[in-house]
Amino acid sequence: MATVHENLLDWLRDAHAMEQQAENMLESLSDRIENYPQLKVRIDQHLQETRWQKAQIESCINRLGSSPSAFKDMAAKVVAFGQGLSGVVMSDEVIKGAMSSYVFENMEIASYRIIIATAEMAGDAETKRIAQEILMQEQAMADWLLNFLPEITTQFLSRSETPDVAAKR
Repeated sequence: MATVHENLLDWLRDAHAMEQQAENMLESLSDRIENYPQLKVRIDQHLQETRWQKAQIESCINRLGSSPSAFKDMAAKVVAFGQGLSGVVMSDEVIKGAMSSYVFENMEIASYRIIIATAEMAGDAETKRIAQEILMQEQAMADWLLNFLPEITTQFLSRSETPDVAAKR
């Protein structure tokens, strides 16, 4: 049976891989967005937050005497690559990208809530503080996406009805 400390390290490694996946997904989405400047700006902002988050999680793992999982990080990159390719064939890529991002943010929120509770039980105030800060960023992004979905849908539909206007991206 794993100890609280072992579980914390394992879940931090999962979070590191998750942030690796998020970074790759956000980069891919940002590179493909052509006609939705408000979405692109927010994706690019969250991409910078994600890079900071990944570094913070890695610092927690290192402080606890371990290192990120190369296997989990590589698996996350492969999954993100597949997700990026799937968007290319969708006629409503921007809508699917926004929806997928919202779902992914909620998975991150759940993961950080688990890390916070585990860090508290382990007596690791620094990891708890970092996870709480990351949680606030993830929650802000999820909220923004949820509130922006109607607007991007309207933009997409308007662009779709105009001849010779690209709506997909």
